[in-house]
Order: sequence, then C-alpha cells, then structure tokens
Amino acid sequence: MDRQRLAYLALTQVPGLGPSRLALLLDKFHTPLGVHSAPFAFLSTTPTIGKACATAIKETPLAAGQHLVESAEAIGARILVPEDDDFPAALRTIPDPPPVLFALGDLSLLGRVAVAVVGSRDHSRYGATVARAVAELAAGAGVVVVSGMARGLDAVAHAAALEAGGTTVGVLGNGLGIIYPAANRALYERVAAEGLLLSEFPPGERPTAGSFPRRNRLISGLARVTVVVEAAIGSGALITAGTALDQGREVMAVPGPITSPLSAGTNRLLRDGATPYLEPADLAQLYPEITLPEPAPAGSVGSVPLPATLSQAERRLVELLGPEPAALDSIVSRADRPVGELLATLCGLEIQGIVVQEPGRRFRRAVRGE
Repeated sequence: MDRQRLAYLALTQVPGLGPSRLALLLDKFHTPLGVHSAPFAFLSTTPTIGKACATAIKETPLAAGQHLVESAEAIGARILVPEDDDFPAALRTIPDPPPVLFALGDLSLLGRVAVAVVGSRDHSRYGATVARAVAELAAGAGVVVVSGMARGLDAVAHAAALEAGGTTVGVLGNGLGIIYPAANRALYERVAAEGLLLSEFPPGERPTAGSFPRRNRLISGLARVTVVVEAAIGSGALITAGTALDQGREVMAVPGPITSPLSAGTNRLLRDGATPYLEPADLAQLYPEITLPEPAPAGSVGSVPLPATLSQAERRLVELLGPEPAALDSIVSRADRPVGELLATLCGLEIQGIVVQEPGRRFRRAVRGE
C-alpha cells in the first residue's frame, strides 16, 4: 500500500491529534510522511501541538497504519479517508470532521439522500410507533435512514427501514467487529448485509462514555434532516439535535404528552424552534426532490393489519383505538354503544390479536411484531 496513506492512517491513531491539529501539521509539513519525519523540535514548536503531542507522533510508527489496514481487511471492512471518492461529502465540511472512517456494507449509501431518525433507549409504545412510521415512510421514498445502532428507538428505526424494503446506515460508537449492545447482534448482522455500518473508531475498539457523543455528530452530519422522535431531558438524542444545528442541518421533533418525561426533551426542542413533525407532509417539504409514499390511514401506522373478515362494527371500533391505551369509559363514550356489547367486541378483537388489553380495562391497537 502507498506509504503516504499508511503514514496518514498512523497519524489518525496518535492520541490527542484531532482533525484540526492534523490539518495544521499537513499544511506545514505538506505530506503525512513529512509529518512523521519532521524533527521533534519542529513538531513541538508548531502552534497548538506542544511537546506531549509531538512525543506521541514520534512514538507512533507507520506500522500502526498497516495494523489498521489488516484489522479492517480481517472483517471485510473498507477504510475511507477524506481524499477517497467514497468518503461521504457531507462529512468533509462539518465541524470536527472525521479523519478516517471504517465501513462495512454498501458504500453507495453514503452518496444518497438521508434522514436521521433518533430517540431514547427507554421509550414508550407511542415513540416506537412513530419511529417505525417515519423510517418506513422514508424507506418507501428511497431515502436512507441513519441512526446510531443503540437499543430502543435507534434499533426500531433501522429495522423498520429494512422491513419496508429500504436501507439504512448504522453509525457505531465503537469499532467494527464489536457488537454493542449485545442484544443487537441480529440487527448488526442484518445492517451489515443489507445496509452499511460506519465508524470512525478502529476495528475492535470498545465503546467508552465519550465515544457516543462523537458518534452523534456523524449521524446528523450524514443527514439533511434529523428527526428526534422521543427524548427525555439529558438523552443522547438531544446531543444529536445539537450537533445537527451546529452543522446547519434541519431538526424536526415529534411532540408528546407534556406529562411524559420521555417527551420532555422533544417538547423543549419544539419550544426552542425545532420544526414539528406532525405528518408526512412535514418531512416531504424538506425533501422536494423525492416523492413520499401515501401514508397509511390515521391510527394504523405500525399496527397489525386488519383482516378483511372484520365486521363493520368491529372495524369502526378498531379505528377508535390508537397505539396508546384508552380507558373503557372513554371508548364507550366515543363508540356510543352499550358497554356489554362493546366489551364482547373488544374481547373478540383481542382473541384475533388486533387489540391488546392493558391493566385497568384499558385497550389499544396491537402493534406489528408484538
């Protein structure tokens, strides 16, 4: 392999040598090999570098670049640097751009129009339903769904995009080859096979507390719009919203109940000026070059499909229910039917797997995959 490329890859692994410092050194010494061969005195007196960073550079051999290449090849991954044609153009100009990326899967996805769908690890049924709906809608229009491969709404968005026949990019907070969380193993393998896994961390590197905020800037950087579905105060999804704004990207937020801590973050985003996501048309306005598919009828997105054998009375009752449980008194009031008759119909629908009864005689639509 080209020695200049190996030298550059080695520099990306120098502790404390971030993108801005690396760019400064390349500007001063012209080439990666020029940086490696520069005398310590010249390196240490370069503005912002200092003795500690200069020492780290001199202690990092070119073999570190070769080790990266071998680690990536061992798992079938590609290494991308900013000068490569496949390196995502959207990430070249963000603040603190990644000096190197490791990719496993379909590289062509990095050049396609994308939307980020993010949300909390701990979420409500409402959040899962909306995340699934947004991802399915985008996937149906040929828009790549980007998220962070975390448990919770990230996983919901990735899976929904693939199940809708679309594709997805999973941005990792650790190196390729490390499956975190372990419960996402099947999803990790599916995204690698049908979409793309992307990381700026070397293969095999385990996650740390600081790696996830760094990952988040890549999620928003790859996408024109970041949709925050559900996020409590302090959620990592809010960090992604912040990086999107820093990058000049659009942020959309899904409103939720003001009594729900899980929607406190998204509701604050809306209060502070984020664009509300209320219906597919809101997203379509930000992607004028694509045509979004017709949405499913209200209340049915993400729900178990209704069989053709349902009676009109059963169908009308199901249409009154949404993904969140409703009290029996409320259903009786809206259906305007005797409570005994209504309970019998609900029981029949529950047996068919169309309706779910929650504690306290509360009922909701069943969601696909339950």
